[in-house]
Amino acid sequence: MAPAPSAAPPDFVRLAAHPLRWRLLTALAESDRRVRELVHGVGEPQNLVSYHLRLLRDGGLVTASRSSHDGRDSYYHLDLDRCSDSLTRTGAALHPALRLDHAAPGPAARRPRSRRTSVLFVCTGNSARSPVAEAILRHRVGDRVTVTSAGTRPKDALHPDAVRALAEALGIDLAGQRPRALDRLAQRRYDLVVTLCDKARESCPDLPSHPRRVHWSIADPATATDGYAAFQRTVTEIDTRVRHLVPVLADPPKEIQP
Repeated sequence: MAPAPSAAPPDFVRLAAHPLRWRLLTALAESDRRVRELVHGVGEPQNLVSYHLRLLRDGGLVTASRSSHDGRDSYYHLDLDRCSDSLTRTGAALHPALRLDHAAPGPAARRPRSRRTSVLFVCTGNSARSPVAEAILRHRVGDRVTVTSAGTRPKDALHPDAVRALAEALGIDLAGQRPRALDRLAQRRYDLVVTLCDKARESCPDLPSHPRRVHWSIADPATATDGYAAFQRTVTEIDTRVRHLVPVLADPPKEIQP
């Protein structure tokens, strides 16, 4: 019996199979990046990189947002949950036995380490985004990772809506914590520094321990027009990113330098 005619490959296969698009996906899996950083990292012309980024955006794998620090620039972000869903459908399209486990990444993915990884989250005011990220990562990994947060220009207090949203979403209590200044923590050793706002990313100094740098381009919920709902979205987005960060801490990939 002749085999049935092959159906068209799933969209994820079509998009990810192109060598340049795969390199862009790999770079964005590590950190949110601007076009010029991607151009430098992959060594291809800007018009070609922009063309393939548009295809990835049209396919729903990549999103873009204007820099909150420099509105002329945009940061590109890889939607890892969307990629996970696409991979699950891709395996099932080939054969039912190839359905992928869609469980969220968690501590089980860790490998033993000789010492604890040290992570620093940074935003401008250390009043919402970075303390939320600090608390969520600590909640997910316990004392297996040393984690703290700081601000390049810290506020006087945490934003009450950030405290409330985190408590309601995950039962984590930030009451009593106060913002910290980055310059007071800069001399510590860090393996990874994650900036969560564009202004902090573009003003964060090089630290003496020369940690790996990653950027999450997350808008400041305090400047949104929908009030408390913006803080709820921010907690959800940070929680998603932290879930995907946990296995990376056990086996960090090589970074494409901007």
